Amino acid sequence: MSRIVQVEVFPVAVPFARKFVLGSGTVGSPDAAPDQAGAVIFVKLTTEDGVVGWGEQRALPSWSYETAETMAVVIRRHLAPILEELTPFDVELFHQRAAKRLSPAVSNGFPFARAAVDVAMHDAAGKLAGVPVHALLGGKVYDEIPLCSAIGVGDQDAVREHALQSSDYAAYKVKIGGDLDADTAAIETVAEVADGKPLWLDANQSYRPAALRQLLDRTRDIRTIHCVEQPVPSTDTLGMQRLRGLIDLPIAIDEGSFSAPDLARAIRLDAADLVVIKVCKSGGLRNALKTAQTALAGGLEILASGLTDCGVAFAAALHVFSQLELALPAELNGPELLTDLYVDGLSITKAVATVPTAPGLGVEVDEERIRAESIDLLYR
Repeated sequence: MSRIVQVEVFPVAVPFARKFVLGSGTVGSPDAAPDQAGAVIFVKLTTEDGVVGWGEQRALPSWSYETAETMAVVIRRHLAPILEELTPFDVELFHQRAAKRLSPAVSNGFPFARAAVDVAMHDAAGKLAGVPVHALLGGKVYDEIPLCSAIGVGDQDAVREHALQSSDYAAYKVKIGGDLDADTAAIETVAEVADGKPLWLDANQSYRPAALRQLLDRTRDIRTIHCVEQPVPSTDTLGMQRLRGLIDLPIAIDEGSFSAPDLARAIRLDAADLVVIKVCKSGGLRNALKTAQTALAGGLEILASGLTDCGVAFAAALHVFSQLELALPAELNGPELLTDLYVDGLSITKAVATVPTAPGLGVEVDEERIRAESIDLLYR
């Protein structure tokens, strides 16, 4: 087996095509300064045979605790020494040793940093084996994945404009931020534009049970609302449980469930009807599938999402979600929200993405651009 001999890390400030705001804070905007733009960590692994694998994950401290600085240090100082003893196929061994070196606390430890490496390992392994990543995971069930448009928190005119521009999408995720009047207006606006397509509300921890009941009372005539995602803080699993008895709308858990054990606890507490699966918070591809299997065993439906991925992680998500039955179209919003991607080879037609079939992730990474746009994190 071809051992990994080099690990390179490239932080990049990725430009956004539009401002995108969650209930927990801003993700990015076109006019952001370099030190405020959406920071993404790219990882390049090289084997002794010269085979290269690429990984990528976004640093979004308003959503989770990892920053670009911590991710870069963790990968360079703690994960690289582990990798250089392994082959790209030693994914489980990598995670075991990473967990021992960086002991997890309540949930999985440094999942974004580990996910970036995990994706790169799968890319290299697929290339070495001559098969697409989904074949390493058991094979795809679906050739195409419909996408969901992500409508950020904003004024009513901006929300309407974005929704109108997203007419090709099969569903809309509407970000809500805790302002009853603004959120009601946003939901009503998108529902009007959507014309019967499902709406997926996402509070990103910005609500409390009483206020959420008021919001849903105001919008109860909108029959296309499918669910509400993570209305209360991620640590308030009992709050999620209480909400299921207070409202009729299905509740999805996201920030409150990073790993399969996290979800098992939520299921035991009857705290969710659906779970949002992300490769980044899971710590990698197989870990995301472990969460999916836990969900299915517990009777929960599955929603797919990402964190404005720039092409590498987007492709990785397609491979994972190609074998899962999703309750709604996947909210993989990188192609929608970024000025462009850092890969070639993706096929997206009328908001439907085709699962890559070439070896590895099945995309060509623009290494020259990544190197040219790589930033020094010392000034941050």
